[in-house]
Amino acid sequence: MALSSTGLVMIMPRVFYSDPEVTAGWKARWHVSVLAPTMTLAAITLLNEVSLKSSFASFRPGCDDTNQGMPGCDSYGMLSSPSFLSFSSFGQGTGTFLVDTVKWSGGHFNGGAFAGDVVAPLILSVLTAVGRGSGNWETGGQVWGSAGLGLGAGLGMGVVYALLQRPECGYSGGMICW
Repeated sequence: MALSSTGLVMIMPRVFYSDPEVTAGWKARWHVSVLAPTMTLAAITLLNEVSLKSSFASFRPGCDDTNQGMPGCDSYGMLSSPSFLSFSSFGQGTGTFLVDTVKWSGGHFNGGAFAGDVVAPLILSVLTAVGRGSGNWETGGQVWGSAGLGLGAGLGMGVVYALLQRPECGYSGGMICW
């Protein structure tokens, strides 16, 4: 679910209401540059998985100092990498949608962009969090703490990305922007 949420945000086009002086109506453009925030969040997730988890040393459910390192207790639960990744993808999509709606579309709301950038990643993120908590991989606090950190990081990354990268392709007018 976490990878699906990330993939969805990565392939979702930027949907914006065009400047009426140029062309009236909605436009959608796919941006290769969306790899920058997506890969940054993936790198933070991998950094957590490789290095940060052991720094926090927050045990998985049923694990403690006596059985850490044994089967089922071979890693730590906090930060939850799947929860962080899925909610950071949800945050990135939400940030991009908000900036595209408010700044680039002049407040015009697009239901398709809302569904693809916000609703679907939210559903996939919640399914990831519920699955991690009920699967005895992490405690509820570990899952939702990681989700909150991921949401904040993703929202910030999505807002910065959308502010710095216009949804329009510039002079080329192509469907794919670099």
